Amino acid sequence: MFKEFRDFAFKGNFLDLAIGVVIGAAFGAATSAFVVNLVNPLIGLVAGGQDFSNLFVTLKEGATAGPYTTLAAAQAAGAVTLNIGLFLNAIINLLLVAFVMFMVVKAYNKAVKKEEEAPAPPPEPSAEEKLLTEIRDLLAKN
Repeated sequence: MFKEFRDFAFKGNFLDLAIGVVIGAAFGAATSAFVVNLVNPLIGLVAGGQDFSNLFVTLKEGATAGPYTTLAAAQAAGAVTLNIGLFLNAIINLLLVAFVMFMVVKAYNKAVKKEEEAPAPPPEPSAEEKLLTEIRDLLAKN
């Protein structure tokens, strides 16, 4: 059973998948940082200087009564909130990751298509065709 597991674990596809998951996690973290640190401040600036990550709706007051100026203050008070800003962060992050992955797959498919379009060399004539060609050439000389 160990041999079967070893054969499975060290197949190329399994290692490719593992590498893809690790790279995907790192890419997700980088995209999330891009959204939180660059995109959201720009959206907040357009929206009138509002901190986009602190966009929330209080559903139920916490131990201390609101209004709460930040999401962290509302959560510290134990308030129940709809975290609209965090949800929008996740949606923007998803759209960016999906777009980049689309571009990667599109580039890959274009590269594979170019390889497939390369014309195959013409097949070499069979032994019979070679013999007939020689006979034809000999008859043409006479």
